[in-house]
Amino acid sequence: MVFLLLVLGMVLLMKGADLFVDGSASVARKLKVPSVIIGLTIVALGTSLPEASVSITAGLMGSNEIAISNIVGSNIFNTLVVVGTSAIITPFLMDKDILNRDLKINILVSILLSIFVLNGMLNRFEGIIFLVGLALFILNLIRSAKKNLIRSAKKNRVEDEEVETLSGIKCLIYIVIGVACIIWGGDITVDSAKQIAAMLGMSDTLIGLTVVSIGTSLPELVTSVVAARKGESGLSLGNAIGSNIMNILFILGASSTIHPIAATSQNIIDTFVLIGISLLIYGIAKKGDTMTRKKGIFTILVYVIYMIYIIVR
Repeated sequence: MVFLLLVLGMVLLMKGADLFVDGSASVARKLKVPSVIIGLTIVALGTSLPEASVSITAGLMGSNEIAISNIVGSNIFNTLVVVGTSAIITPFLMDKDILNRDLKINILVSILLSIFVLNGMLNRFEGIIFLVGLALFILNLIRSAKKNLIRSAKKNRVEDEEVETLSGIKCLIYIVIGVACIIWGGDITVDSAKQIAAMLGMSDTLIGLTVVSIGTSLPELVTSVVAARKGESGLSLGNAIGSNIMNILFILGASSTIHPIAATSQNIIDTFVLIGISLLIYGIAKKGDTMTRKKGIFTILVYVIYMIYIIVR
């Protein structure tokens, strides 16, 4: 029964992601907003909802190890597996805004998290700092989107008219149903995966870094893979990096503001690993404009090595 629920959760995630990408991409084309911006905001927030649910609930219930390890594990998975898998399916050009702005912000918030947990606690004040950072990040994206709108208006771009877009009502229906399927599918997947993990006698930290983080990152993976297959590479990459930033600034910010979160020594080590991986993906992106299949395979191999390390640990 548990395995059947796991399959059901996966199906809901895939169908939800498919609808969500179609709806979001159509909204981007209608508003003349680059798909990268949609990926960094609407899609990133939508696919981060399972992490938010798990982490906030874990924090309130006192399962602090799961709360932090879930976010750290999810961000490592997003950076290495989501980006890597998208590149294997369809190699893509690195967007300049993501390279020069968002990958750097991703490194900065990872460093900030590492500093905050050094004393073994993520307190309310630090949570508020994260939430203020989130507001500044979104305002910066809106400013960037406005600049792109002006730039697009100056150029008479006809290719957008050639691409079939959904009607406004259909866009809304697709996005709402997509988000509902993603949240429900993520919830079913995580619950069933946790039951399987518990039967195997895994610790809270290990469950958080593996089963829960991978389970809650499935929306990002599925959404990015679907986006890559549809040729929406900006949406794919923006979703992965945007989700990382949202996970720390929004989810850990909200969780620790509601209730301070204790951090273990293993959590502290994993935040340093996250910084190293964030720097690695930035270095890979900086070296050459294209995220090739070889680079995608390399990032997934790095994730396999990390998984072996935490299981042995």
